[in-house]
Amino acid sequence: MSIMLRSILSLVPLEIRKDKKHYIVEDTDSREFYEMNKVSIEAIYLIQQSFQLSEIERQLKEKYPDEEVNILDFAEQLLDLNLIREIDGVKIETNPKKKESLGFLWISPKIGKFFFNTYAYFIYSLLFVINVILLGCYPSLFPHYKDLFVFNFMVFNIPLLAGLTILLVFIHEFGHILAMRANNLPTKLGIGHRLFLVVFETDMEAVWKLPSKNRNGLYLAGICFDSVILSIALFSQLIFKNEPGVFLGIMKIIVLDTFIRMVYQCCVFMKTDLYYLIENVLGCFNLMESAQQLIKKQLPFKFSQKAEVIFESEKKMVLLYSVFYFIGVFLSVSLYAIFYIPQLLYALKTVLPGLEKPLTSLPFWDAALFSLQILIVFMLLLISWRKKYIRKSHM
Repeated sequence: MSIMLRSILSLVPLEIRKDKKHYIVEDTDSREFYEMNKVSIEAIYLIQQSFQLSEIERQLKEKYPDEEVNILDFAEQLLDLNLIREIDGVKIETNPKKKESLGFLWISPKIGKFFFNTYAYFIYSLLFVINVILLGCYPSLFPHYKDLFVFNFMVFNIPLLAGLTILLVFIHEFGHILAMRANNLPTKLGIGHRLFLVVFETDMEAVWKLPSKNRNGLYLAGICFDSVILSIALFSQLIFKNEPGVFLGIMKIIVLDTFIRMVYQCCVFMKTDLYYLIENVLGCFNLMESAQQLIKKQLPFKFSQKAEVIFESEKKMVLLYSVFYFIGVFLSVSLYAIFYIPQLLYALKTVLPGLEKPLTSLPFWDAALFSLQILIVFMLLLISWRKKYIRKSHM
């Protein structure tokens, strides 16, 4: 059904909240959020009062003479977002949005507030500074790619790393979960990927219900817990330096894993915790998409891409973010060059010759099982990629 200037629209239930620069519109049925400017919000209010689109356009042009107002284009955008319920009294047939169930409601907000309050954030900040000082003053504590290899047999190193990584990532994400519950917000834990890494992901969409100033702590919650873990591992190496090698080896892996993930947060060309923090502080959302659009426009060859709306007041911030975008790419490449690639090459160089050994020998089975472990990791990564592709294809 086409939308015309004489049309009267009926919208789905919406909640509208003022943000730093613009407004956040929540579709309460699907729990999806959209950023809109003041003119768009005025248009929504007039639509909710059952004015014809032609009358709405006339009022908006009169009230905002310096703004470009095209109510038909705006109505089509609302239709694309499934925010229109009826056109001239005729119900719109759309595919219902799947409302994902959120949980962790069994965690009391009081427990969340115990871990995330003004005093707690001060302690987390202090630990972060102490960690930087320790890594700077004690070069032996600084992680090295060979810290991964605690055991002589590679087949034992991968399960140890996988187990510790899963535990540490869960602790990181549990920080986000507790911070969400501290604000009495529901959430859920899922699985995804960052480039070639399989990761857990906490659904933090509900943070848009909070004022802008209250969101920052939720984005930093995972890093706060990382700082605690890193402090424990660093001090353990200093205090128990005469303990058995396996214990210190585990502490070194914890430092290695946590350090890499904390640096990884600075790779803001992906949507890391720090990326969302930057967006929130600047009050400029869709930074990544806008920066990618800006960067692609400067390239000699053109990409087919969906244009993002860049508000005039945000262009300088998008340009500044583009600089950090490239810094993030550099950091990501550095992590692979300093840690991941040397680890893989060292492991392959150490273990693969074992495949030439007799079938009954330990080196052969070490190489075979190690190869199987690597294959399983890549299979998990492919599953994550496939899920993301399917999700995008249904949007």
